[in-house]
Amino acid sequence: MNQTFGLANMWAQGDAVTRTVAIILLVMSIVSWVIILTKVLALYKVKKMAKEVECFWHAPSFDVALSQMTADQNPYGDLANSAQEAMKHHNQQSGTRSELNQTINASDWLTRCLKISIDKSVGGLQQGLTFLASTGATAPFIGLFGTVWGIYHALVGIGTSGTATIDQVAGPIGEALIMTALGLAVAIPAVLGYNAISRINKVLIAELNRFGNDLYAYFITGATVGGSSGSGSSSNTRISSQD
Repeated sequence: MNQTFGLANMWAQGDAVTRTVAIILLVMSIVSWVIILTKVLALYKVKKMAKEVECFWHAPSFDVALSQMTADQNPYGDLANSAQEAMKHHNQQSGTRSELNQTINASDWLTRCLKISIDKSVGGLQQGLTFLASTGATAPFIGLFGTVWGIYHALVGIGTSGTATIDQVAGPIGEALIMTALGLAVAIPAVLGYNAISRINKVLIAELNRFGNDLYAYFITGATVGGSSGSGSSSNTRISSQD
């Protein structure tokens, strides 16, 4: 490639605005890829933890089942622990009016605690997605702004020289159009990553909701929804969370 063209020449010949746009796109790209790779690794770990749910309901006791689950950043383990702590707290306070939660029956109290735990896990799963969505929506326009700015300076140079030969136009215009390509190169991975992660999150959130329903049924009725397998399909009380 001719040394008078390309990214290096664009950086060397560009002004403060051009360089600022390039730096913004570079930072957005790096952060997007860090988020994508981090979320993929985290979701892979959570998918492996989901397999523990099947073994959870075959344990001889709830405490044993809880101890067999992965302790580090396990949304299923956190949900089960929240359910157990909620029932212990409610039972310990039974017969007293020292706290406002005693006006709530065990079913409503457990539902509330499960929902809080699910919402917390959902917040962790969706962390970083806002940045990916914002990058996918704004990066093309940031690149387009760099292109317009570069073309403007190219036209100013042509007007100053009074001539518009191919040699004079090709370099500046081509380097300006590179900014559009850079904007698309930043936006496309961010959009694809956002869509893929959002789809996986929806599946995991649905599994968390099902596990929450099974925990609710276990503590209220003494049996999981659909039997001992822990893979029940529905419950009269839904422990749901926003996607």
